[in-house]
Amino acid sequence: MNPHPPHHEPDAPRDLVGIGIGPFNLSLAALAQPLTALDAVFYEQRPAFGWHPGLLIDGATIQVPFLADLVTLADPTSHWSFLNYLKTRERLFPFYFAERFHIQRAEYDAYCRWVAENLPGLHFHHQVDAVRFNPERDVFEVDFTQLDTDGEAEALGRTYTKNIVLGIGTEPHVPEPLKPLVETPGVPVVHATDYLAHRQTLLAADHITVVGSGQSGAEVFLDLLRNRPTGHEGLHWLGRTEAFAPMEYSKLGLEHFTPDYTRYFHALSESVRDRLGTTQWQLHRGIDADTIAAIHDELYRRTLHGGWPDTVLTPGVHVRTAGRIATTKIELHLEHIQQGTRSRLTTDAVVLATGHRERPLDRILAGLDPYLRRDSRERPRVDEHFRLDLDPSVTGADCHVYVQNAERHTHGVGTPDLGLAAWRSATILNTVTGKDAYPLPTRTAFTTFGLEHRPQIPPARQAPTLTPLLEGR
Repeated sequence: MNPHPPHHEPDAPRDLVGIGIGPFNLSLAALAQPLTALDAVFYEQRPAFGWHPGLLIDGATIQVPFLADLVTLADPTSHWSFLNYLKTRERLFPFYFAERFHIQRAEYDAYCRWVAENLPGLHFHHQVDAVRFNPERDVFEVDFTQLDTDGEAEALGRTYTKNIVLGIGTEPHVPEPLKPLVETPGVPVVHATDYLAHRQTLLAADHITVVGSGQSGAEVFLDLLRNRPTGHEGLHWLGRTEAFAPMEYSKLGLEHFTPDYTRYFHALSESVRDRLGTTQWQLHRGIDADTIAAIHDELYRRTLHGGWPDTVLTPGVHVRTAGRIATTKIELHLEHIQQGTRSRLTTDAVVLATGHRERPLDRILAGLDPYLRRDSRERPRVDEHFRLDLDPSVTGADCHVYVQNAERHTHGVGTPDLGLAAWRSATILNTVTGKDAYPLPTRTAFTTFGLEHRPQIPPARQAPTLTPLLEGR
């Protein structure tokens, strides 16, 4: 694929280069497409779009309504909406009668792949190698390698741009005690992100341990439970949290995932933001109530003929160390946080549902490090428009680097939430273009976060009074 469209001069700076094509930069690309004056291109080293393929468990749903697609909350009329996807597949009426507000993960993935396969300006098999600022031309230089179908280097390229948007996503988090086991060939210790690829091997094991008390851990445990024989389940489920707790899903609680709260959080001091980050886990790391109910229903069903299922569910547990016993067994050394007691667990396989962490920006931004401003903990500073705080010699040239899903320390719990994707993309595009390309609401929550003065929303206009056609009737 030619990395430069015919109308673009290779040495001319683009308006925007997106690095990484996950849901967030795909949202940005979808909203950028109608802006014909904007020259934008997106690079991704993978061969095609894929959204956590190892966790597309049958029946698992996303935890936001279908309106939290790539575009709708910024532009409900967009060609790239989920409803239009259904229309192109002649599935709109079945979806209407299904009355589903939360769609399955596999369906969301299929929708995103439809957008990625039909949207121009996306270049897969392109690995970005370096980003630099060229002070002589006042542009960023983006070096990339074009890969062949086997992932081998095929050609080198360079493009220039005034704006970069980093959407390089997250990576699986493996606790330190378990890293040696994950890296040892043949040992069935896998991260949940690879669950489906190893599912048959895991199901064949005599005993399986799931570590992690969030949504992914619950979904993996439920899937294993449903596919194990009654009375011979052989399952342990361990988590660090004090309970297998439901995610906060009250309507006012959900207002923490609004632009209003994001702006409020960003305006707080760094120390307050950091403290909040450790207390709000139930807003985004809890378990969907329906999943909890399904687990309990399945466990209860297995008691109908007497006895209890061969399962152990223990929250409040920390894995201190882990190792192998002979060649087939795994030993986990556990500590109960509240009791202060320790024990050992021998198991045949482990699934680590230990979440994801923001992928470090240091490698991709190594060439910009001299220009990058950091906070007291050496994290990049990010302004309210999702731009990295760079030296004035860069920003003065009207060159900016934006981030997507790398700003939780500055923008709060809504950072990885799909429901804020379209709003954040629209914010970035409005800033890049200097226009109100996508008019955004001034108020999005009933809750007032803080005591500062809020902008008043104009009252709703009254409908005009209709004059009767026949007076006196």
